[in-house]
Amino acid sequence: MFRAVARIFRTPDLRRKIGFTLGIVALFRLGSFIPAPFVDFGNVQLCLAGNAGTQGLYDLVNLFSGGALLQLSIFALGIMPYITASIIVQLLRVVIPHFETLYKEGQAGQSKLTQYTRYLTIALGVLQSTTLITVARSGALFPSNSGVAECSQLITDDSWYAIMLMVVTMTAGTGLIMWMGELITERGIGNGMSLLIFTSISARFPGSLGSILDTKGVEVFIAVIAVGVVIVAAVVFVEQSQRRIPVQYAKRMVGRRTYGGNNTYIPIKVNMAGVVPVIFASSLLYLPALIAQFNAPAAGQAPAEWVVWIQNYLTKGDHPLYMLLYFLLIVGFTYFYVAITFNPEEVADNMKKYGGFIPGIRAGRPTAEYLDYVLTRVTLPGSLYLGLIALIPLIALVLVGANTNFPFGGASILIIVGVGLETVKQIDSQLQQRHYEGLLR
Repeated sequence: MFRAVARIFRTPDLRRKIGFTLGIVALFRLGSFIPAPFVDFGNVQLCLAGNAGTQGLYDLVNLFSGGALLQLSIFALGIMPYITASIIVQLLRVVIPHFETLYKEGQAGQSKLTQYTRYLTIALGVLQSTTLITVARSGALFPSNSGVAECSQLITDDSWYAIMLMVVTMTAGTGLIMWMGELITERGIGNGMSLLIFTSISARFPGSLGSILDTKGVEVFIAVIAVGVVIVAAVVFVEQSQRRIPVQYAKRMVGRRTYGGNNTYIPIKVNMAGVVPVIFASSLLYLPALIAQFNAPAAGQAPAEWVVWIQNYLTKGDHPLYMLLYFLLIVGFTYFYVAITFNPEEVADNMKKYGGFIPGIRAGRPTAEYLDYVLTRVTLPGSLYLGLIALIPLIALVLVGANTNFPFGGASILIIVGVGLETVKQIDSQLQQRHYEGLLR
């Protein structure tokens, strides 16, 4: 292992790529601590200290921004607008035939879809930055029960010029992050956007573990580390699991040459949806709390019954109803996303076109039905696995009193393990190209 790592740094091309990637990551983290114009940095830090351990409404976005959202930095929006834009463009392929046509055109069509994603990212950046500044001005960015008066005095200037400059700055920060991710993909190692998300989430691990150590003691800290190791091992095992459907191709004679006749397989992963269902379910469960927050009554008036019901049942992660809805939404969104991203009829048509068939299954419609049957059965354990992993931070909130940013669970551990495995595979393949011996054995 150590010799393989030494070979990485002895290979000039690979060393240059890793150095470039680390440099971009360092710039990305630096921008997360530079406050946006007209933001009172001192008041922001007081609010963050006063709200340590509380469950805020914007924990998911703050998680993907590496804590930059609640600091109102120039990179406050993080990579979230790009993630949202990518998911929207992917879903629009089902609704808009032109997008599906572009997707099937190959590299040229993919470039146009990428350009649409960039435009949508900037539009979402403007919308989200405007919303963030509005919430910060109203004093609702942090929980109202924090008791810190400075939380309503985060922005020093309320003029239209100041607000416009903040919106432009945060939107430009989103565009810069998107450009950094594309630079890493092109000149560095691994997928740039995924690595920036990985950096944002892993940057919060030391703080989360330190908070557990300070508040719960050494015994709970050691137990959390032990549970974390088991969870990481289980996530690695499931993420690598797949059902391989054998495919055979018939032999064809073209002139004097024989084509086809080889055997291969279609890999169907247990977790084909990745972390997207968890993001969907979290975002959908945030909507009722957000609506209730903006319908808060005036001083001296009692809140409406539906607002009280939402505040009691749908804003606290330790309530059984919240956990049940969260789990069911993840299972439902897993089936929905897999049905969109994997089309059995398209796969069956391509196999039939090139003379491929599954042994024992007729080509054409029977093949599509068989693939759909296997996909449905494999997706069930995958959806249950995603739901259980996403519930780990909420269970930790009940058992040890840790906040919902419990490091070993939810979207954070899925992204860290997935991106880590993919990056290690890319480094391993590049080492094998140069030394015939990779990083992994």
